[in-house]
Amino acid sequence: MISDIGHDGGVEDESVLSRPAPEPDVVVSWGPGPLDVADVQLGGDDRPLVVVVHGGFWRPAYDRRHLRPMIHALAADGFTAVAPEYRRVPGDPDATLEDVRVALRVVPVELRGRYDGRVVVLGHSAGGHLALWAAAVAPATGLVGTVALAPVADLGAADRERLGGGAVAAFLGAAAATRPDLDPTRMVSAVTPVTLLHGVDDEVVPLRQSEAYAAAHPDATLRAIPGAGHFALVDPESAAWPQVVAAVRDMAGA
Repeated sequence: MISDIGHDGGVEDESVLSRPAPEPDVVVSWGPGPLDVADVQLGGDDRPLVVVVHGGFWRPAYDRRHLRPMIHALAADGFTAVAPEYRRVPGDPDATLEDVRVALRVVPVELRGRYDGRVVVLGHSAGGHLALWAAAVAPATGLVGTVALAPVADLGAADRERLGGGAVAAFLGAAAATRPDLDPTRMVSAVTPVTLLHGVDDEVVPLRQSEAYAAAHPDATLRAIPGAGHFALVDPESAAWPQVVAAVRDMAGA
């Protein structure tokens, strides 16, 4: 499906969000709550685990299920891939962050023996924000690197520009300036490597979001992908997908 959701009135192909995909191999629980679950697609046990944090501008309408084509593709490439759920409560960002913190600590332990002990975190859009936040202050168990795909990496600018129709203010319940502790561009740098992939033609989260993060954290690697929009980076059928896999392989040394 082509959705007219572009920042400047353009169009983005978001067909991957509703594309049918097989059920995951396993659904694991990582806590007592109804959303304390994660979809798991099994790959080889001799490669790192890839934890994929979904996006959706932190809104309740978007959950982990749209990542099923992606985790299947990663598993087909040999990586066990897991997509944890998290609470998405407007105005309560700390609930979201606590869920991400716990999931990144517990899920790799629950899947021990299904991978080689190393973990790569992969986050898209708002999930990229959460992945970058976690890399700085709440790294996953066994984390060796983070790949952020079209992340909302500069909350201050995203708030000023009202990306996603004011998604940052809705998520925080306040202006971004009140929570610099949640803004990756203004936080401390991650202790493990970070790579950002961003489509040059992204009309949902513009490339300047990743550019701001890379400027603030010079050790990070930014790869701008010509011709790619926002959803191409989570679409295994897109021309940009091989670059996503390559970034994961680079982090994994595979």
